[in-house]
Amino acid sequence: MENIKTKSAFITIVGRANAGKSSLLNCLVGEKIAAVSNKPQTTRTKITGVLTKGETQLVFIDTPGMHKPKNKLSDHMVKTINEAVSDGEIIVMVADCTKKISDHEKNLIKSFKAGKMKVILVLNKIDLLEDKTALISLITEYSQLYVFDEVVPVSVIEKDGTDELLDVLINYATPSPHYFPDDKFTNQPERVIMAEIVREKALRALNDEVPHGIAVTVESLKERRDKSGEDILDISITIYCERDTHKSIIIGKNGSMLKKIDSDARAELQRFFRIKVNLQCWVKVKKDWRNSEALIKNFGLSDK
Repeated sequence: MENIKTKSAFITIVGRANAGKSSLLNCLVGEKIAAVSNKPQTTRTKITGVLTKGETQLVFIDTPGMHKPKNKLSDHMVKTINEAVSDGEIIVMVADCTKKISDHEKNLIKSFKAGKMKVILVLNKIDLLEDKTALISLITEYSQLYVFDEVVPVSVIEKDGTDELLDVLINYATPSPHYFPDDKFTNQPERVIMAEIVREKALRALNDEVPHGIAVTVESLKERRDKSGEDILDISITIYCERDTHKSIIIGKNGSMLKKIDSDARAELQRFFRIKVNLQCWVKVKKDWRNSEALIKNFGLSDK
């Protein structure tokens, strides 16, 4: 039997909301494939990122932040986390080193014990620590809860320690074929990436009341050439919200908020897809859609 020269590892990224999981995924893969904002539960579904370095391919599964379910959408998100943990070969638990260990994290660690899993603890945001000795105390506290295979302090935003983390993860790869083309960095369909880019810009622009209740879908997608022969991508997007008052906030006075979301998203879409984009955004109300199984499924947010 011929020896397999290539290696791979499947790595599930878990942790509390706003610990920096999606930022870490984007940093390691080298492309922005996951929406990032300071709003909790920005990530709603599993997102796959792929990094191939020579003979080694790392497949990352980013998951929603741990939280207490408040609606049917939240139920699906928590199920997604639990399934990803139980299916994971290697777990990367991302924790905010400026915060105390939460009950959500303790419950997550209990699931590690049940599965006797390989877990790497990544303590993020070390750039925010004024007293670095606090890091030692935190590592001790976590180590009393679980025997982690590795503990790696990092600052994703400063890219401090992320190369060291990557070296650690590569060491966990085992002989196997590559499951994705070597030049691929995600399995997310183009339409999903487009919708997530628009949703991220909306999350960043809107106040705290609105973001949890929005969903974004791509209604139409068409590539054409203008009179000068330049390629243009026409994208029509609908932003769904749960209340008429939220619709007014998303549109803004004289359409100012929607224009900002449109402008910010268009710039990001053009950078990502490397083509001129003509973006049209519409806003519709679907009352209490987060408690509708049919709409959750239609928006692609069901754990099933």
